[in-house]
Amino acid sequence: MIKRILYVLLGCISVVSFSQNKNKSVLKPIKIGFFYNYGVNENFIFDDPDYTLSVNTYKGQLFYKLGKIKNINFELMVQPQVQFLTHQLINEFYVTPDQENFQEKITEFTKAKTMNLYGLEFGLASKIKLTKKLDLQGTISLGFCYIHTRTERLAKGFTFIENFSIGFSHQIYKKMFLYIGSNFGHVSNLNFQKPNDGYNILGVEVGYSYLLF
Repeated sequence: MIKRILYVLLGCISVVSFSQNKNKSVLKPIKIGFFYNYGVNENFIFDDPDYTLSVNTYKGQLFYKLGKIKNINFELMVQPQVQFLTHQLINEFYVTPDQENFQEKITEFTKAKTMNLYGLEFGLASKIKLTKKLDLQGTISLGFCYIHTRTERLAKGFTFIENFSIGFSHQIYKKMFLYIGSNFGHVSNLNFQKPNDGYNILGVEVGYSYLLF
């Protein structure tokens, strides 16, 4: 799944960039912004009874104009971020006896714990104008991260994040924009380490951005 997302991102960025004027081949940032997301694994789409998870995500944002195909505008988003996660294993039988030190792991994982994730995420945003100041925005993104604490679902260390978002971007005043949307997020490490069952969340998000020129 992560490889497919990466191929889609690279392919779309290449196609859109190629469609630009040759004199504008060097991407220039057009906006900067700040973004907040709150997500949980317990929701109406999926609700894994084995564990609970909540995530608060804070992102800085740099926006780069890629171009336009028909009535769709494309932007590249570069997003350094930190995530604060709260996790607890509910089903102690999720940790099986064949695992090393499984009793110690059960004791560790069934206690609520907080985790930090630090990463850099790249997103491709597509926008369709609904009114003069309101756009419908869809974003697909992939990030490279480090999570500093292990759980029964994911090893400590290097991991990936991937997000699918949809929402509305509204020009609130001259160069200022407000974004409100929802996202599906996934965290896993592509089997670089075990375990790698990963996390799935559904979240709500809000962002503010400022047009530089």
